[in-house]
Amino acid sequence: MRDGKPNFNGLWQALTGANWDIQDHGAAPGPYYQLGASYAVPAGQGIVDGNDIPYRPEALEQKKLNFLNRWTADPETKCFMPGIPRANYLPFPFQIVQGTTKIAFAYEFATSNRVVNMENHQKAPVPSWMGWSNGHWEGDTLVIEVTGNNDQTWFDRAGNFHSDVMKVTERFKYRNADVIDYEATIDD
Repeated sequence: MRDGKPNFNGLWQALTGANWDIQDHGAAPGPYYQLGASYAVPAGQGIVDGNDIPYRPEALEQKKLNFLNRWTADPETKCFMPGIPRANYLPFPFQIVQGTTKIAFAYEFATSNRVVNMENHQKAPVPSWMGWSNGHWEGDTLVIEVTGNNDQTWFDRAGNFHSDVMKVTERFKYRNADVIDYEATIDD
């Protein structure tokens, strides 16, 4: 505990295949058979509640186009910052440094980072790759609202995407001393 709240300080890493596809997905080959298993997609269970994303028809067409062009269009392949929530389930570790008025997240991928304002909440000054994070506590759960996201990040390599009005509400809660349950609700 830190100031009566859970202490999330430390190095963390998600153990999921969500970076490949946030929905249930089968295994698939990589873009070039000459490379063998390089860039092949492992089968995985999705992280989307009910496994269905309610895209409008025109957005579903864009998602399909993103998927067709994923090997060159995915912002991850260009080493751009991953955005939230993707930064939390990339297959790379990240660090949380928790203070009383601010919490910092440092991500290995693309040296991305963000600061969560626990006091003096403000609106995002401009849209950005990692959005603008304001946090509060609900009991032992850290709740972070992320707004001010640009529309350049994807949720995964399968082309799932969002608009620039997306709001992400994250919840971090300890399951046990070694496991954090992470939940992200997307409003777009």
